[in-house]
Amino acid sequence: MRKKLAVTALAVLLAAVSLAANTVTFKMSYLIPTMKSDFWDIEFENMTFSRSNFQNTSFGLAYEMFLTRELSLVIGVDTFSRSKGAFYKDYVGYTIDYEDWAFPNMYEGEFTPQHSLYTSITPIQFSLKVLPLGRRMKIIPYAGVGGGIYFWSLRMQGDMIDFNDEYFYYDAEYDEDIPVYPIYIVDAREGQNFGKVSFGWQVFGGLMIPIANRLTLDAEFKKSFAKGKMTEGFEGFAPIDLGNFQISIGINYWF
Repeated sequence: MRKKLAVTALAVLLAAVSLAANTVTFKMSYLIPTMKSDFWDIEFENMTFSRSNFQNTSFGLAYEMFLTRELSLVIGVDTFSRSKGAFYKDYVGYTIDYEDWAFPNMYEGEFTPQHSLYTSITPIQFSLKVLPLGRRMKIIPYAGVGGGIYFWSLRMQGDMIDFNDEYFYYDAEYDEDIPVYPIYIVDAREGQNFGKVSFGWQVFGGLMIPIANRLTLDAEFKKSFAKGKMTEGFEGFAPIDLGNFQISIGINYWF
C-alpha cells in the first residue's frame, strides 16, 4: 500500500510537470520540528536530548503551474532526516547477575545508559499559492495553503530503562531501599522501506525577488501540521508529531 501511494504521488508530480510546469524551484531549508507529543515529552524529560538536536538543513524541489496571474498550483518534495544519541539524565547502570539495572546517579555506576534516535520525514505537498500583486513586481509577495502525504520513520537503538517495572535494592550504607529499574537492549522502529504514511497540511508565505530575466530569489516561511500513528515498535504512545517550522531560500527558474 505504501509503495503504491509513493508511486502514484510521483506519477502525479511528473504528469503535472510535463503538462504545465511554469516554474521550477530548488531550495535549501532549515527545519525546526515542533515535537509536541508524549513520545518526545518522555525523551526530553529523561534523556540529554534537546529539541535543537533534531533541527537540521534539508533540500527540496518544487514545481509551480500558473492557473491565473494571481493563482498557481505548487507541488513540492522535501526530505529531512536526523540521527542523535543521548544519555539518561539521572541514572547510572550496574550489571548484577548478568542483568542490567538503572540506579540513581548518586551512585558511581559501571556505565551510563544511552540510546540513539533516527527520524526521517519526506513530505509530498500540494498547495494553492496566491500572489495578490501579480507576478510583475520588483518584490513579489505570496501566501498559500495545502495538504500533503508524509512518508516517515522512527528508530530507537540502545538502552531503555523500564520505569514501569520498579524494584528495590537495599543499601546497607544508607539503611534504606533504593528504587531501581531494569535496563533492556532495544531496537524498535516505526516504518520500513518507504516508511509509514500519514497526511497533513501546511500554510506558508514568502517573497520572490527577480534577479534576471527568468530567475528569482525565493525566501519562504512554512508551518506544517501532521501526526503519525505509532503501531509497530512504539505501541501505547499517542500519534507522534511530524510537524515543523521551515525557513527556506531558493532559486526559481521561470519557463
